[in-house]
Amino acid sequence: MTGFRSLSDFLAELERRGDLKRVTREVDWACEVTEIAGREARAEGPALLFEKVRGAAFPLAVNVLAARRRIEWGLGRTPASVGAELEEILMSLPPRRLKDLWKLRGSAGRALAMRPRMLAAGPAQAVDAGADLGALPNLQLWPQDGGRFVTFGLVLTEHPESRIRNLGIYRMHVYDAGTTGMHWQIGKGGGFHHTRAEALGHPLEVAVAVGADPATLLASVAPLPEGIDELAFAGFLRGAPTRLACARSLAMHVPADAEFVLEGVVPPGERRPEGPFGDHFGHYSHAAPFPVFHLQAITHRPRPIYQASVVGKPPQEDKFMGEAVQEFFTGVLRVIHPEVRALWAYFEAGFHNLLAVSVGNRFAKEGMKTALGLMGLGQLSLTKAIVLVDEDVDPRDRAAVFGAIARHFDPAEDFLLLPGVPLDTLDFTSYTMNLGSKMVLDAQSQPGRAPAPPVEWVPDPRAFDDAVVAHRLAWGGLLAVQVRGPVGGAVAGVPAVPVTPGGPASALSPGRSTIERLVRRPEYAAVRLIAAVSADVPLEDDQALLWGIFTRFDCARDVVPAAAEARGAWLTCRGPLGIDATWKPGYPEPVATPPEIVAKVDGWWR
Repeated sequence: MTGFRSLSDFLAELERRGDLKRVTREVDWACEVTEIAGREARAEGPALLFEKVRGAAFPLAVNVLAARRRIEWGLGRTPASVGAELEEILMSLPPRRLKDLWKLRGSAGRALAMRPRMLAAGPAQAVDAGADLGALPNLQLWPQDGGRFVTFGLVLTEHPESRIRNLGIYRMHVYDAGTTGMHWQIGKGGGFHHTRAEALGHPLEVAVAVGADPATLLASVAPLPEGIDELAFAGFLRGAPTRLACARSLAMHVPADAEFVLEGVVPPGERRPEGPFGDHFGHYSHAAPFPVFHLQAITHRPRPIYQASVVGKPPQEDKFMGEAVQEFFTGVLRVIHPEVRALWAYFEAGFHNLLAVSVGNRFAKEGMKTALGLMGLGQLSLTKAIVLVDEDVDPRDRAAVFGAIARHFDPAEDFLLLPGVPLDTLDFTSYTMNLGSKMVLDAQSQPGRAPAPPVEWVPDPRAFDDAVVAHRLAWGGLLAVQVRGPVGGAVAGVPAVPVTPGGPASALSPGRSTIERLVRRPEYAAVRLIAAVSADVPLEDDQALLWGIFTRFDCARDVVPAAAEARGAWLTCRGPLGIDATWKPGYPEPVATPPEIVAKVDGWWR
């Protein structure tokens, strides 16, 4: 065994290494833990163990995987080495020669560990705690959240007919001591299981493990193909089988080494408003109807540690987990798409909003074929914007990616817009849940087309539009302008949701007229992208700028070309592409810690 069996084991190792901070003073579950965890995540500080949470009977661990070093310790190796092993396994199957089998000899133990081990009972069932959520240190992360949430629950379900398992992390809005929401987003395995059970008229049994070892935590967020068992993948990562035990109140098995197990059912046909919730896009998700989880039993270890994850404006813990998972599966994607050299989804944009892909073209525009393939593949199908770059460009290097846009992107030939397609449930920019639009920017060099010279200076946009308060020419390929206008809060006389794209409500956007004016100015003809952002987005901060742009625009509604020409059904865009990425009426507000909480933590932080 190369990994850890339980969260408690891993925290003990972190304390031995000096990478666990015990907080002995009492902290508040409402926003104070969020502020502390956010500070440490930004600094890649230690994991945190809060020994006293107001009103709770158990200690609370957060930021357990909020540093790359802790993920490597938890796995016993780097995420990239996991990815290399997975790629080698797939490339060697089916084995055609004896040496193919010989190459896989080091993976045999991990492959055998993928079969879970069944126990009659496990440590997670040592104590029967009844069916009351009130003693658990569940958090309210942000002031406008709809209440407290289970934020790191590993939700285990089985398909009602095939019994295939799914393990995923879905937030759970705590309504009372015995019921929560179940936020099954679009494209999630647990949601598919519930849809089928509901069609059959059956309640779906659900077990929620809270507090788990690093391998299980990472497997639960891994974008595995539908039907592939995440608990089996956890065994592969750990090098030892995941142990399962018979549930106390359900006809299914549950993780035997979890800190807590919540057992219950989700009935068919029942919905309740879930949210608002400040999610990893850095804004609140609007309240919406979701299925309801009914608690039947809670069991836990003798001295359990509850676990939560803080999400919000990046970077938070999910940055490190998401980047590790990308490194697991880049090699797998290269097996499916051999033309792909590397790819990277940016945590700054909430992962799903910006993906850069380097492609070795073997025929004209093969990259566009690749982009379309990726947009239909598993969790990558939720990607909003893909930038294609040459095979010698590092997709992780934002300056190199946007520099490629500056040199090679021509909106007339290299821009693809896909309106009316499935979109991440958390994306609010289309004003329609689960639906929106996507785009592809092909920033690869093209035969017979000379690269554009670099743009090293542009005139101050304030000379042409008095709504502009600041500007920055970022990474050689993007002119970002900060404009005046509201950010959050009610705006008198403004409808909550625009009715139609391009209608009267769209005109209320503070950046639309600015973008329309700037993309047509001859002074900016050599610039490929011009983006307008709101006053809360600091232009000099690279991470904040990507966040401020890519979480706040809908491709079909908010991308504005300098000119467009229709050729039948083909709309050709010309000149710079403008992006109105300002906060707009009807958008949820960005999350922020209350000033009094910031002052409270400041008072004792040092």
